Amino acid sequence: MADDPKKTGLDRKLISLSEPHEVQSWTQSLGCTAEQLKEAVGAVGDSAEAVRAYLKKK
Repeated sequence: MADDPKKTGLDRKLISLSEPHEVQSWTQSLGCTAEQLKEAVGAVGDSAEAVRAYLKKK
């Protein structure tokens, strides 16, 4: 499913777990499972940069 064309670059800096298509997009982009993504967001917040760093340490 395509993202909303009205979204800005800021939308790619934050991870939303409430939208299934975003969870799927982020898991593919980050190479992790949905559970790993949820754990990372729970640990460091919804910043894509922080989540990426967290997942690299695991």
